[in-house]
Amino acid sequence: MAVRIKRRAVVDGSACVACGCCAKVCPLSAIQVRHGIRAVVNGDKCVGCGKCAGECPASVISIEEVRP
Repeated sequence: MAVRIKRRAVVDGSACVACGCCAKVCPLSAIQVRHGIRAVVNGDKCVGCGKCAGECPASVISIEEVRP
């Protein structure tokens, strides 16, 4: 049986400018801007589509593979 690899968005919180662009384009509402400081990804909702990474003006979001 093949292992299914899941993709997930990861935010570099130390460089996030909390603009909210990523949260606006996420089709599953998996990203929230917390306390006006940084974006946080809900790993249970995120499917790793990459829309947030493409929209981030600070380029601080990457899509990484996560093994179950």
